[in-house]
Amino acid sequence: MNKKYTYVWVSLIVLIFGIIVVPRIVNRLSDGSVVENDRLNTSSKIDNEKLGYILLNGKRRKVPSFQFLNQDSILVSEKDYLGKVYVVDFFFTRCPSICPVMTTNLVNIQKHFKGEDNFGIASFSITPEFDTPKVLREYQEKYHIQDHNWNLMTGDQTAIYDLANAGFNIFAAEMPDAPGGFEHSGLFALVDKEGFLRSRIDEFGNPIVYYRGAILEEKGVNDHGETEEIGILKADIKKLLEE
Repeated sequence: MNKKYTYVWVSLIVLIFGIIVVPRIVNRLSDGSVVENDRLNTSSKIDNEKLGYILLNGKRRKVPSFQFLNQDSILVSEKDYLGKVYVVDFFFTRCPSICPVMTTNLVNIQKHFKGEDNFGIASFSITPEFDTPKVLREYQEKYHIQDHNWNLMTGDQTAIYDLANAGFNIFAAEMPDAPGGFEHSGLFALVDKEGFLRSRIDEFGNPIVYYRGAILEEKGVNDHGETEEIGILKADIKKLLEE
């Protein structure tokens, strides 16, 4: 075949690919059907109208079953949060490093959504042997936790660690050399009213998955006295409440 005609055919094929295939790929990325990788990117330039779903093996990732005692010695399960948008974190009351920052940020969020019955917080202690309901109650009072939908939970340590590491993929482990003897990430997970994990989508079509809860003033605050990260989380909570 003449090289001139070969170039024409190649150009035509490229043009057809650009017209038909590329838009379909873009649409798949934008509607959240290819959001499976765990990424952490909360750039303020990202402003999705709708939040994406976190996928695991191609399926929407849902909060696994759990049942633990809260600060009032009441059994709480994932079913108690159905119909509510909520934030999940893992902490311990004797934590000397990031937990005070995380709890302070959650109290900030609590104040912002005061009176919103469809919002809640689920905090799981990674040192349940020490963090009894009585200790959790004292921690509640210390940080002025007032929202009745904010449960500080304790129970079987193996079950809590499994919930953190396998259920939410939020790292938690005993580490003697770490501050307080335990290591965990300062991440917040966001859950919608049906129990699915949700987040913003980055420019590549991937979910940011988690929100950095252990960032305070040293990273800069906005006009409302909060970090950009917490401001983003508040905006995303609001979007899910309105769904």
